[in-house]
Amino acid sequence: MSAGGGQEKYSHEFKGWDEVFACNWSQKPSNPFKLAVGSFVEEYTNKIKIVTLDQEKNEFVEMKDSIEHPYPATKIMWIPDPTEKYEKDLLATTGDYLRLWNVTDHSCDLEQVLNNNKSSEFCAPLTSFDWCEANPKLIGTSSIDTTCTIWNIEVGVATATVKTPVTGEVKTQLIAHDQEVYDIAFMPSEEHSFCSVGADGSVRMFDLRSLKHSKIIYEDADTPLLRLCWNKTDNHYIATMKMGSPEVTILDIRNPCVPLVTLKGHGAKTVNGMAWAPNSGAHICTVGDDKQALIWDIGSGVAEKDLQPCLAYKVGDEGKDGGEINQIQWSSVSQEWIAICYNNILEVLRV
Repeated sequence: MSAGGGQEKYSHEFKGWDEVFACNWSQKPSNPFKLAVGSFVEEYTNKIKIVTLDQEKNEFVEMKDSIEHPYPATKIMWIPDPTEKYEKDLLATTGDYLRLWNVTDHSCDLEQVLNNNKSSEFCAPLTSFDWCEANPKLIGTSSIDTTCTIWNIEVGVATATVKTPVTGEVKTQLIAHDQEVYDIAFMPSEEHSFCSVGADGSVRMFDLRSLKHSKIIYEDADTPLLRLCWNKTDNHYIATMKMGSPEVTILDIRNPCVPLVTLKGHGAKTVNGMAWAPNSGAHICTVGDDKQALIWDIGSGVAEKDLQPCLAYKVGDEGKDGGEINQIQWSSVSQEWIAICYNNILEVLRV
């Protein structure tokens, strides 16, 4: 990962708490270097901080008002809003519930707590969620109770003369897997299609227009699948990773059940995250316990049995403190930048 020319730095660090985990880039072009980062401590009260990278000073600026979040956030995501159509800069988080927050320049206010359990005030823990890029009124959550829930979110537009409160209601809920569901992802350019993975080791594809049937894209009954990630520019490709595995599997939905390529660059160490490039269908970044962030070009090497990464970055080099990388996010606005989390550090890298 290159340093570039001039005085511009290629990496910046923000030090948070004892441990950081979930993070995400703002998707509004007016504030491309704003991120949310969440703590991971074994206590009820955790925090989410909003930070902005000041490139002139080469440092992060932290918003004074932070979010007190019950339990560690399993995922954080800003509203997909590349045209800045919506009135509010909303942040969604999952943990015990799906929560929506309104983030301004000066405050972080809770807008909604969404619970689909009609018989109890308690909700089965949510493992992950995805905010539909093709239709930001849709959010899908995955849960340990074997279900996925699709929420319909009403968000006011920026041109409205009357300010609209953010509301949410269940569009549909379905039993998606035989065991716990660990992740969900919408097809980037298609609001009706989404995939999920879970403890039963399968990748399943659903269509909101016909939920009676699902299509199994890939299955490994011996190992749970923890995460999946849909290619941002080519809807044919999905990446997934197994629990405790050093590998990432790339799938082509046109040829289900047979992996297109398997990425094996992390040695024997567990892979913890992956993110496709927002502007290239061929590039994906993976991170793991080996303290490395690796970028792969699958477009030029899917036929190779031993595909090697084209770029690599290891935390702990250049005299810095190292740590197992547990999170990777690739900015959709500032597309040359990725964010990684390890120990108590959020680090952004220009690639």
